Amino acid sequence: MAVRAVAFDIGGVLERVGDLDEWLGRWRGRVGLDEGVFQDRLGSVDPRSMIGTGQMSEAEFRQGYVDAFGFNEADADAFMADMWDWYCGELDDELMAFARNLRPTYRFGIISNSADGARREEQRRWGFEQLVDDPAHIVYSHEVGVAKPDPRIYQIACDRLDVEPAELVFLDDVRICVDGASALGIHAVLHDSTPASIAAINALLVPP
Repeated sequence: MAVRAVAFDIGGVLERVGDLDEWLGRWRGRVGLDEGVFQDRLGSVDPRSMIGTGQMSEAEFRQGYVDAFGFNEADADAFMADMWDWYCGELDDELMAFARNLRPTYRFGIISNSADGARREEQRRWGFEQLVDDPAHIVYSHEVGVAKPDPRIYQIACDRLDVEPAELVFLDDVRICVDGASALGIHAVLHDSTPASIAAINALLVPP
């Protein structure tokens, strides 16, 4: 069955994301807490990772940090702005150009574990919706209620792209997410370096 569509993950693939400890370390110093207390309070905000499946809103997430650290409004705004800067990282321009050039021969989609606010922030910075034929081809976990490696999120992407799993190539930087896609019959590629990933995807592409 010929490949008719390609989908990418975002964080760690289309976006290069920096060290989490680097920006959180700045905030630990700012609030004046030792590492253990700081981590305990961070962990209290969303201990069940509900924001990733749409069970917690961005506003609720923000309030959780206010409650955990006693932030005033200005500090809460600054913390959230720093969080989104870290979350969105830096764009991989080469991979973005490759994705853009796949169309119109192939349909393009995105499958991303995400948090409420991600579509707004990533569209504002990088314009991911311009990569796809329909905004629904960007499948965010917080919008559909399931996260990778749950097979349902891959099936949602296939349904929205109107392809069978065997007609989709998917690129992700996390092994468990690659394995989850492979189990459904998707041609899943583990992202290592941009040149290697582009070569691996091109080897799977036969024009439909």
